[in-house]
Amino acid sequence: MKTTENTSAGRFADIRRLAHLALGPALMILSPVVGLIPGPGGLIVFVAGLAVMLQASHVAKRIYVRTKRRWPRLGHWSDKGLRRPSHFRRLRRRQEARSDATRPN
Repeated sequence: MKTTENTSAGRFADIRRLAHLALGPALMILSPVVGLIPGPGGLIVFVAGLAVMLQASHVAKRIYVRTKRRWPRLGHWSDKGLRRPSHFRRLRRRQEARSDATRPN
């Protein structure tokens, strides 16, 4: 594990990262159990676990990006659900391109 600093702030960051690495998969594993309860709870718990894990794990981010490139439509919905800045940047670019295309020359 890569340590950031020997200060208390550095140790706190390491502990927080480890907590995220433990909490993310735990929420994802718990989601089918919560899914038995009526309502969309299982999906919400799974997405929360995915978001927590993507914040802490570089390996999870690489797998996420690879999956997103292979299935762009699923990547669009996951970006929208996770409210990623890249999603909003792409939306702005599409809107600007549409407005440029509809402008008369």
